[in-house]
Amino acid sequence: MRDKIVDILLEYTQAEREDITSETALIADLGLNSLDIMNLVSAFEDEFDIEIPDRIIPGFVTVGDIEAYLSEM
Repeated sequence: MRDKIVDILLEYTQAEREDITSETALIADLGLNSLDIMNLVSAFEDEFDIEIPDRIIPGFVTVGDIEAYLSEM
């Protein structure tokens, strides 16, 4: 699952694969903005065939937050 999450993140950032860890911050480290994050959420929903409630999205601060949420699904 982590590889797929990183694959999707790489579509929205200039970062290198090896620079993305669980501690990587979406905004501070990857330079994503709120629109990028909404697009990421949509990509995760499509890839994993789930619906992520809007109230969950503000909790996606790091890559690890996304990993944790998706692993619970």
